[in-house]
Amino acid sequence: MENKQVLIDSLPEGKLKESDYKVVKSEVTKPKQGEVLVKTISFAITAGTRAGLQGSASYAGAPTTGIVMNSTGVGEVVESSDKNCPIGSKVLTQTGWQEYSVQSPNDLTVLREGVDPSLYLGPLGINGLTAYFGLLKVGQPKAGETVMVSAAAGSVGHMVGQIAKIKGCKVVGVCGSDEKCNKLINELNFDAAVNYKDANFRQNLKDATPDGVDVYFDNTGGMILGSALFRLNTGGRITCCGVVSQYDTNTPEPGPKGIPGLLVNKSIRMQGFLVFDFADKYNEATDEIIEWIQSGQFKVLTDEVDGLDEAPKGFVDLLAGGNIGTRIVNVST
Repeated sequence: MENKQVLIDSLPEGKLKESDYKVVKSEVTKPKQGEVLVKTISFAITAGTRAGLQGSASYAGAPTTGIVMNSTGVGEVVESSDKNCPIGSKVLTQTGWQEYSVQSPNDLTVLREGVDPSLYLGPLGINGLTAYFGLLKVGQPKAGETVMVSAAAGSVGHMVGQIAKIKGCKVVGVCGSDEKCNKLINELNFDAAVNYKDANFRQNLKDATPDGVDVYFDNTGGMILGSALFRLNTGGRITCCGVVSQYDTNTPEPGPKGIPGLLVNKSIRMQGFLVFDFADKYNEATDEIIEWIQSGQFKVLTDEVDGLDEAPKGFVDLLAGGNIGTRIVNVST
């Protein structure tokens, strides 16, 4: 039985290219006693994995070539000697960009019955949990406050905005096109959205936040973070989630002005986090997010790519801002 895989062929210099990957076929590795073989159904492409290719994500290990590109995916157990993961079980794990993977049962999350597996790549997976804990536990918004989100149409940002609305906040999104701005307002109930590519961005942001900003959820760093700093109110909180502006380039934007001066003068708290910090609370978050989805308060946005061969193209396009919502690659249909 063959296993199709997408390998990292070269570490990118400057912007990521499709040619930095290669597709290979090899024999499927047989699982040892106590291991299981998982057939990938689909996996998520996220901007954060680009940081691993440049060595700026310490949790991802040192960047290297000749290995399967990493990703979180959902799959089906097709061989197993573990009674807790019988054949046919749907699971969430680090599948990588490949059709089959051998896994330890300890590295698998068995999916809940009656829940669409694809939800575990969006609101019930790393992206959704990142949005949930980053906003509610790190940002700590209160009803009536203004929450600003960058990369607001992306896989994490579009969920942050919805959670903030559910919690009674005013929400202002920042994204890279008028089309995305309209989608945030008309489909996801954001109060305002601002295109950072507009020549009048700073004035437009000021107009969209007449009462200032209380919580800023930062997915980008760079110029947008700098703009947010000057809109933050006294006692404001900044949740540092990602740095998209610095992932796909050899010449990242410099750090914004105002640090630490504005932090001190306005008693602003700026905190980074990893979703793994909250692993012991995943189940209670999942319960609440499922309730929001079932009640219609939370809309799931997915952006699907069909076929493993299309994953490199899909990743390059995502880094250029081509996605709205969570980008998923369907491997098995």
